[in-house]
Amino acid sequence: MIKQGALSHVKVLDLSRVLAGPWAGQVLADFGADVIKVEQPEKGDDTRHWAPPYMPDANGADTAESAYYLCANRGKRSICVDIRSAEGQAVLHALVEDSDVVIENFKTGHLANYNLDYDTLSKINPALIYCSITGFGQTGPYCERPGYDFLIQAMSGLMSVTGDPDGPPQKVGVAVTDVLTGLYSVIGVLAALSERSISGLGQHIDLSLFDVAVASMANQASNYLVGGMTPQAMGNAHPNIVPYQSFETQQGHCVLAVGNDSQFVRFCAVVGRPEWGDDERFKSNSQRVNNRRVLVALIAEEMRRDTRDNWLAKFQKADVPAAPINNLQDVFNDPQILARQMKINVPHPSNPDLELVGNPVKFSRTPVSYHRPPPELGEHTEEILNKLNRI
Repeated sequence: MIKQGALSHVKVLDLSRVLAGPWAGQVLADFGADVIKVEQPEKGDDTRHWAPPYMPDANGADTAESAYYLCANRGKRSICVDIRSAEGQAVLHALVEDSDVVIENFKTGHLANYNLDYDTLSKINPALIYCSITGFGQTGPYCERPGYDFLIQAMSGLMSVTGDPDGPPQKVGVAVTDVLTGLYSVIGVLAALSERSISGLGQHIDLSLFDVAVASMANQASNYLVGGMTPQAMGNAHPNIVPYQSFETQQGHCVLAVGNDSQFVRFCAVVGRPEWGDDERFKSNSQRVNNRRVLVALIAEEMRRDTRDNWLAKFQKADVPAAPINNLQDVFNDPQILARQMKINVPHPSNPDLELVGNPVKFSRTPVSYHRPPPELGEHTEEILNKLNRI
């Protein structure tokens, strides 16, 4: 087994802030890349101050590291550079000479003011892959607007299909467009690295939170484009599958995800209603979708006859997809999550017991490496500048 990660040969300069860009940088660092996080002197990444909560030290006292910052900066080295100064720009130009990738999420065109735009840096290093993450992209009538996850969830249609049908539009409870854009950025960088191995040339990758959010509407977008249907909020129900939603039991709620007709037949047997499987209204998924209200009401009545845990045990035995609705305490005590190493310990100088969420990618030969905790502000400035002979 190779101890170095799959990207141990890749050097990344991470100029990004907030979440989407840092998330991309963290994934690349997990895969073995040497990621240098460039931060503003004294202040650093904005998310360092998005708190509470802060990480406690070994004695339980708050440190300066916010939980938000810690979630997206594992594995990096931090250098403080004033990009507004000629000296700071010279430092970054020197680092670019030996870098494979630059990630940035400043406003469109903003880094040209500091000689850190793609046109400038690609002249220094023609093999450079330069990934720009913005709210709305490098082109189009909105390209100069700032982008935030909440705005993008609203504009992309995501909020129109989220929440209770009788309630107001609702956002997803995590900055999902930021996270997905970070992941699309990694995909783009990996594709560009692969192409560069043939051409020897870098390129500019243009990622927009708005584009990613719309692309991520998946079947809901297709329902509109192909079927002419404007999807609406349906709570926990699915627009194209029935039964595929949560139900109340005698004690708590559980989720049913019956994805095909044979699963539905087994479900009917478990709840003591085998006749539903032969009912013309419910025999196929399309019929169940057309008769959603009738069937869901019948199922809801049956589900209230027993407790959540009893139902889940019965469904598991019958191979009917069902699940509890966990909170995060439940999640990080789940034996499957623990077995898959999705809760990891990454010792930090201020907290040797720091726990973070693991990377979900499991390589057989070049495993993910959690070799560094999220860096303290400017922690590696001297180390990096020494290598450039600037101290």
